[in-house]
Amino acid sequence: MKISRFLRLPAIYQLFLWISLCLCVSAVKFPAQDWKTVVDGVEYAQVRREFSGKSVSINLLRLDLKKVRLDVHHAMDMAIGTEKTSSIATRHKAFAAINAGFFRLDKSEFAGDAAGLLKIDGELLSESVNNRVALGIANNEKSSSVMFAHLLYRKALAYDDLSRYVDGVNREPKPKELVLFTSNMKTNLGEESHTEIVFEGCVIFCKRATVIETKGGTIVPERGYVVVFGTDADKSYLVDYFNRIANVQTKYPTFLFDVVQRADKMGRLEKKFEKKMEDIVAGVPQLIKNGKIDITWEQEKASKSFVETRHPRTAVAKLKDGKFLMLTADGRTDESAGLDLYDLAKYMLELGAIDAMNLDGGGSTTMFLDGMVVNRPSDKEGERKVGDAILVTLRTAKRPR
Repeated sequence: MKISRFLRLPAIYQLFLWISLCLCVSAVKFPAQDWKTVVDGVEYAQVRREFSGKSVSINLLRLDLKKVRLDVHHAMDMAIGTEKTSSIATRHKAFAAINAGFFRLDKSEFAGDAAGLLKIDGELLSESVNNRVALGIANNEKSSSVMFAHLLYRKALAYDDLSRYVDGVNREPKPKELVLFTSNMKTNLGEESHTEIVFEGCVIFCKRATVIETKGGTIVPERGYVVVFGTDADKSYLVDYFNRIANVQTKYPTFLFDVVQRADKMGRLEKKFEKKMEDIVAGVPQLIKNGKIDITWEQEKASKSFVETRHPRTAVAKLKDGKFLMLTADGRTDESAGLDLYDLAKYMLELGAIDAMNLDGGGSTTMFLDGMVVNRPSDKEGERKVGDAILVTLRTAKRPR
C-alpha cells in the first residue's frame, strides 16, 4: 500500500494495520536464534545466511560460564608443535572446542610457535606482538570469567641489581636478540655454535645459572629456563656476570618475572581480574568493544586485505547476558563464501556481543562438539593441525530429556 493511501485511511484502520505489521515482524524467527540445548550450559545453532550477496554456513556455541569451564591448551601440551583441534579436545576430555591463536605454519622446528601472546596455566609461552587484542580467562570452582584487552606482556631477567627484557619467548631468535625458552622443549637451533645460559632450580629465584657454548641445543631443565643468544647479540655483560657468579652464593639471586602493561584504560575491577587470568590467547583484530563495532586492524598492524577479503573465520565474544559465544564461519567453497570482518562484526553485534575478537581463520577454522567436527574446514586434506585451541569442559553433564 502506498503511504499516501495509508494516510487517507481512518485512524482506527491505521492503528489496526500497524498492529498487524508489528505482529508479523515479531513472528519472524532468525536462524541464529534457533538454539538447541545440547547439554546443560551449552547451546548450539547452525545457521545458513546471506552476507553481502553470498551464502555462508555458520556454527555457533553459546556457553553459560557457570555451567562450563574454559581453558586454552597448546598442541601436544608443549610450547611449540601442532595438533588438530579435535585431538587437543579429545585428549583433555573437552565437550567442545575451537581453534584459537595464530601460529607459525611451516615445517621447521618452530612450527606451531604462537604468533602473539599466549599464557597457559599462569606460564607465559609467547610474548605480545603489535599490541594485538587478547582473550583472558580466569576459572574458579563455580564459574569462569573472560576479559578482552590489548596487553603488552613480556619477560624480564633480573640479575644482581640490574634487569633486562628478553626479546622473545619460545621462538627462533633473530640476530641480536635474547630469547627465553621454558620447560617441555629443546632449544633446537641447528648445528651452528651459539651461547646459552641454563637456569636451574627456579621457583621464585633460580639457584644456578651456567653459561655454555653448544651446537644443536639444550633440553630445558625441569624448574628451569634457558636463555639463547641470537647471532651478533651483545652478550658480553651477561656472560661475564653469570660466569663470575657460577656456583657462588650471591646477595642478589637471579630470577625471571613478567612485565604486563595495557594500552587501553581499565577500572579497578579489571585490574584485579587481570591478575587472576591463568590463560590468555591473542587474536587479530578486535571487532567489538563496549557494545560498539571497533575493528582495530590498523593499530594491530593487520592488512586491509585480511579485513576486507572473505575467509573462513573463527571468533569469540562476551554477550550482554554474560554468556560466552564461539563462532565459526566456513568459506572458500561454492557452498559457503566466508566473511569479511565488517560483516562478521555486524553479525556478532546482532547476536548480542558487547566485546568480540577475531581468531585464526582460513584453513584453521574448526569447531568440535560432542565428539565430532561440526563445521567444514576448508583445507583439501580436511582438519588442519593448529598451535592451540580454546576448550570447553562441562562442570555438570546433564543432557536435556
